Amino acid sequence: MVESVFPRSFMMDQRQGALPLRARLYLLGGVASLVLAATAAQAQQPLASTPPAPAIKAPPSDGLGEEGYYLESDLLIRDDKTGVLTARGEVEARYQGRTLRAEEVVYDTKAGVITAKGKVTLINGDGTAQFADEMTLDKELKAGFALGFSARMEENVKIAAVSAIRRNDSIQELNKAIYTPCEICADKLTPTWSVSADKVVQDKDRQLVYYKNAVIRLWGAPLMYLPVFWHPDPQATRSSGFLTPKLGASKRRGMSYQQPYLYVISPSQDVVLSPQINSSINPFLNAHWRKRFYSGIAEVRGGFTYEKDIDNRGERFGEATPRSYILARGLFDINDKWKWGFSAERTSDKLLFDNYSISDVYQQRGLFTSEDRRLSSQIYATRQDQRSYLSLSAVTVQGLRVSGIDAVTGLASFENSDVFPLIGPLVEGRWQPKDPVLGGRLRLQGTGVILTRSESPYGATLDGVDSQRGSVSADWRSTLTLKSGVRISPFAQARGDAYRVSDLPGADDSQTYSRALGVTGIDVSYPFFKPLKGGSVILEPLAQLAAGSESRRVPIVVGSSGTTRYLYNEDSTSFEFDETNLFRANKSPGFDLYEGGQRLNLGGRATVKYKDGRGASMLVGRSFRSEFDPLLPSRSGLQQKSSDWIVAATVTPVQGVTGFVRTRYAPDLASNKFRRIEAGLNAVHKVANGSVRYIKDQQDAVGAPLETFEMSGQLNLTKRWGITAYGGKDLVAGVWRRRDLGVVYNDDCIRIDVIYQNEDRFSQASTGGLKLQADQSVVFRLTLATLGDTGYSQ
Repeated sequence: MVESVFPRSFMMDQRQGALPLRARLYLLGGVASLVLAATAAQAQQPLASTPPAPAIKAPPSDGLGEEGYYLESDLLIRDDKTGVLTARGEVEARYQGRTLRAEEVVYDTKAGVITAKGKVTLINGDGTAQFADEMTLDKELKAGFALGFSARMEENVKIAAVSAIRRNDSIQELNKAIYTPCEICADKLTPTWSVSADKVVQDKDRQLVYYKNAVIRLWGAPLMYLPVFWHPDPQATRSSGFLTPKLGASKRRGMSYQQPYLYVISPSQDVVLSPQINSSINPFLNAHWRKRFYSGIAEVRGGFTYEKDIDNRGERFGEATPRSYILARGLFDINDKWKWGFSAERTSDKLLFDNYSISDVYQQRGLFTSEDRRLSSQIYATRQDQRSYLSLSAVTVQGLRVSGIDAVTGLASFENSDVFPLIGPLVEGRWQPKDPVLGGRLRLQGTGVILTRSESPYGATLDGVDSQRGSVSADWRSTLTLKSGVRISPFAQARGDAYRVSDLPGADDSQTYSRALGVTGIDVSYPFFKPLKGGSVILEPLAQLAAGSESRRVPIVVGSSGTTRYLYNEDSTSFEFDETNLFRANKSPGFDLYEGGQRLNLGGRATVKYKDGRGASMLVGRSFRSEFDPLLPSRSGLQQKSSDWIVAATVTPVQGVTGFVRTRYAPDLASNKFRRIEAGLNAVHKVANGSVRYIKDQQDAVGAPLETFEMSGQLNLTKRWGITAYGGKDLVAGVWRRRDLGVVYNDDCIRIDVIYQNEDRFSQASTGGLKLQADQSVVFRLTLATLGDTGYSQ
C-alpha cells in the first residue's frame, strides 16, 4: 500500500475507492509501478553509497524529466489488488514529452497497458498529434492500437483510418485509410486531392509511406488506381519514392508520360531515374546521379534512346541508332587553398534536347560560363588565398547552333564543332602584394594558352590554325578623396604579349609576334548628395582620361609573296560597348584585340532612392578618341573619334513595378541611329505579374540584324485560378517564334498547369539538312504537396 503519500483525506477517500474532484497525482519514481516506492527506498540509503548521477538527456519542456509522470483527472480510482488505475473526466497524462488526453484512461500497471476512450488525443514531442475514439497503448505511450483513428502531422498532413496499429516509434499501420495535406473544414469536407487505400504503412526509419490498393482522387473523383504505391514520408528531409510525374502531348512525340523516381542510395548519394514514355516515338530514359564526398560533390545527368531521326511532325526516317547525352560536373577541395573540378557536356544528336524536351541544359557547370546552345567540357584546378589566384584548365566545345538558312532550299545546317579549338592548357594567375605600392594597389598578372584546331573554318581540307600566346601584365591604381569631395583615381597598366601562330592557309612556316602595351590615366568623379523627404538623390559627374599605346591586333602574313595579311583575333570577336565597360581603359573583352590611343570617357550618373522602395537611376556617357581607329569592330560604335552615346536607366515608380532601358545611340548616322536598344518592364502584384522585353541590334555577334519582342505573365482571375501566357516574336522575319497559353490552378496543397505551346524549331529533314517547322504541344504539370520535389526536372 502507498496510501501514505496522499493527504489524510485522500487516504480515506481512496479506501472507499475514489478521490475528490480534480485530484492531481505526481509520480516521479518507477515508471512501471506509478508509485514512489523506488524513490523512498533510494532516499533511505547512506549518502556515501549514493552513486554519482548518470548523464541524462535534457528533460522535455514540461519539466518532468526522463522518468516523471503527470496525471490529472476529475476522478481517480485505484484498485491495489488488480493493479488497475482508472482516471475519468478530462484526463490528461504526460510522459517523456508526450501528452495523452481522453474522457477515460485505464492503466493496468501489471500488464503495462494503457487504454484510453472518448475523444482520445495523443500529442507527440515533435508537435504532431493522433486522434481516436479508442486507443490502447503501452506504458511508454509509444506502441498501441486505435479505432476511429486520425492524425495531424507536419506540413499540415492529415491521415484518417478505421483502425490503426502503432507498433513502435517508427512503424504505424492504418486500415481503410485516407491521406491528404489539404484543408478540411465544415465548408469543405472533400479535400482537393487525397490518397485512399486499404492499408497504409508509415515507416519513419525508411522515411516512406506505403499504400496497398491506393486510389488518388481529385476533388473526390478517382484519378488513378495503383495496387502498390509509396512516397517519401512528409516528415522526412529526403527519402526514396516517386516524384511528380509530367504529362504532355506534341506532334513530335505524341502523348508523353515521364515518371521520375528518387532512389536514396545513402545519406550522401542518390539517383533519379526518369523514363519518358511516348506514343509516337521510342521511350527515352533520363538519369540524374548525385554524390557528396567529404571533400566535394559530383553529379551526372544522362539520357539514352534507340531511335531514328524525327521531325517536328512526328515523322521518322533514316536508320535507328543509339542517341544519348551526358551533363556532368564535379568540384573538390584538395586543401584549404587548392580545388579541382571538371564538367562533361556532350550529345550524340544535336537535336536530342529539343526532340525530348530536356530542360536545364545550358548551365554553368565548370570554371567557365557556358553559352546558349553550346556544350563545354572542362577540367581545371585553382589555388586562391588572400593575395593570389592561379588556375590551370583545358576546355573543349561542341556547337549546337544553326549556322544559317539557304535562301533556295530553305534548309540550314549546324555550326561545325571541329573548327572550335581545343583550349588547353590555359594558365591564369595574379598576385597582389600585401602593402600598398606608391600609395596604391598593385596587381601582377600572367596568362598563357595553347589553341589547337583539327579543321580550318576556311575549308574542311585545310588544317586548323594553331596558336600559342603568353602574356604578363601589371596594373596599379590609387584612390584619393579631396576635402572638396572630388574623388581622384590615377592608374597605370603595362602588358607584354608573345604569339606563335602555325598552320595558316597558304603559309608554310609558323610565325611569331610580340608586342608591348601600356596605358596611364586618371578617373575623376564628384558626387553631390542631397537628402529628400523620405529619400535621397545623388548626382555624380564621371570622367576618365587615358593615353598610351595605339590599338593593336596581331598581323599575320599569308602567302609566299608576303603581301597578304590578316589580323589574328580569337578571343575578342564578341565586342559589345555598353555601360559596363564605358570607363574601362581597355574595353576589349580579350587579349588579341587591344584598345589603345588617347581617349576621354565622359559621363554622368543620377540616382534617386526612397525608403519605400521607389527610385530611379540613369547613366549617360560617351567616349572620345584622338584618331579614327579601324582596328575596332565597326558594330561596336567605337571606331569614330566620337563614339556612340551610352544610355542606361532603371525606374521603380511604385513598389512591384520596375522598368529599364539600355541603348547605344549614334547621332552621326542618317538613319537607324539607335544601333542597339534593350528595354523592358517587370511588374509584380497580387492580381497579376508579368514582364515585357524588346531588343533591337543593327548587327548581332555574327553581323545579322536582330529585333525581338518577348512577353510573359500571369493573371489571377480568382484566388486560385489564373491564366499564364508567353510570346516571343522575331520582328525581322515578322513571325512569332513561340506562343504559350496556359491555365493554372493553385491552392494550399496542389498546383495544376495546362499549357499550350506553339514554337518554331529546327528539325532534321528527310532530304538532309535542317528545316524550320512549327512544333505544337500541350504540357500538363501536376504538383501535389508533399509528394516529391519538382526540382528534379529533366
